[in-house]
Amino acid sequence: MPKSKSIYVCNECGAEHSQWFGKCSSCGTYNSLEESVLAPSVNLSRGGWQSNSRAHPQPATTGPAQPRASLKFSEISNNVQMRFASGYSELDRVLGGGIVPGSLVLIGGDPGIGKSTLLLQVANRLAQEHRILYVCAEESGQQVKLRASRLGVCEIPVEVEVENGASKKRGKSSHSKTADDTKSSPLNEPNLYVLPETDLEEVLRELESLKPQVAVIDSIQTLYFAALTSAPGSVAQVRECTSALMQVAKRANITLLIVGHVTKEGAIAGPRVLEHLVDTVLYFEGDRFASHRLLRSVKNRFGATHEIGIFEMADKGLQEVLNPSELFLGNRDEMSPGTATVVACEGTRPILVELQALVSPASYGAPRRSTTGVDYNRLQQILAVLEKRVGIPLSKLDAYVATAGGLGVEEPAADLGIAIAVVASFRDRVVDPRTVMIGEVGLGGQVRLVSQMELRLKEAAKLGFKRAIIPKGQILPDMGLEVIPVARVLDAIIAALPGGLRQNFDDEGDDEELGHN
Repeated sequence: MPKSKSIYVCNECGAEHSQWFGKCSSCGTYNSLEESVLAPSVNLSRGGWQSNSRAHPQPATTGPAQPRASLKFSEISNNVQMRFASGYSELDRVLGGGIVPGSLVLIGGDPGIGKSTLLLQVANRLAQEHRILYVCAEESGQQVKLRASRLGVCEIPVEVEVENGASKKRGKSSHSKTADDTKSSPLNEPNLYVLPETDLEEVLRELESLKPQVAVIDSIQTLYFAALTSAPGSVAQVRECTSALMQVAKRANITLLIVGHVTKEGAIAGPRVLEHLVDTVLYFEGDRFASHRLLRSVKNRFGATHEIGIFEMADKGLQEVLNPSELFLGNRDEMSPGTATVVACEGTRPILVELQALVSPASYGAPRRSTTGVDYNRLQQILAVLEKRVGIPLSKLDAYVATAGGLGVEEPAADLGIAIAVVASFRDRVVDPRTVMIGEVGLGGQVRLVSQMELRLKEAAKLGFKRAIIPKGQILPDMGLEVIPVARVLDAIIAALPGGLRQNFDDEGDDEELGHN
């Protein structure tokens, strides 16, 4: 019997090494090599392909390899596969307009954020028109059905307590399965099947026999290939399982929705090659103290990246938020000093967000700066610009900036709103609640142009805003807003905070006018 062989695989770039090193010679990452024990030859013949000692699937051949003729680019067929709807418009938006047949979609997120809940709801919607296979490698069939009952996907009898302390069953669903049952079973719709299995070969066999249009793999880190001696979730196991699933999916035109675990840094666990193998990578984000969840696209071969879909976690699972601006502006205090409204763009979606700033005397020698939902370094830069170019002494004051609702705003278009919110808090003034601010702040104090200005202004006008302070130099159609173009930060401050342009900045009580520097 051939001996097994150990190799060391980088969990960042997937490079293989014959021995362990403290630093990967391919990507330069330290302490990223993990040992993987591989059999010299493994075989998954049911799918018509086999793997070599490096755990890379290769087609099985019975004779000399047949060369594949190349095609001219003009000879390639123009037939485009039609997308189909997932049942959730927010998910369709992130995917680029719907699900592409035969594509691989990887969804990552923190534990308990709602990945399995989202995919179970999507599977139930899709099962109304398509054959769906839900591979639950982390739960038994009964556990999946209990969760589905809580979400309203199906109704099943549950155990209830009686007066004497014992429990009795009201009945048993004819479709429920035990954890040991590896046969797929219908969950609610006749086209929705559940397979509680962790063995890769069993999953591939079921995909080949059932031939579903969509299959959900929950999760890729819990699947294992028995021919590999490494533990499930290791670099070799994740890469082998993903490669095998990809070949079956592409050959049978099956769409795979794959759940991936994340590390403590927030990246998807496993080798970096995992994200290269799939067609789309989505991250499901959210604060455990907030009810809304963000589905963000970071890679998409069939659509735009950085698109987001917004959901809200309710008693019956995840619900779509079709107008996110109303969600983040719903309970704002219009007369609170130090607040400003900006229009951020996530992909092609404009979202109005309220920024809150608080400036107060420092309790200790070094002032403190804190941000929530805003980049910390950008706040430091804006504070320096306000002090140097506008003349507001902020170097000895604490500064806190946060976004209402917990939505993260990282694009430079929010710079102008941050600057005005900080100045409004410093002067204890209220910004007109019907005014939005859009623009990037440069180190020289100038306000720079940003992209998709017309789209942002249309969203602001739709929600009832009357004025917009934007960078100077753009020709825009009339959208029912009073547009105030500004060239410098000082001009924007004067437009947002009319009157009272003099402020006591020092301890002696001398008045200094804004912009004296």
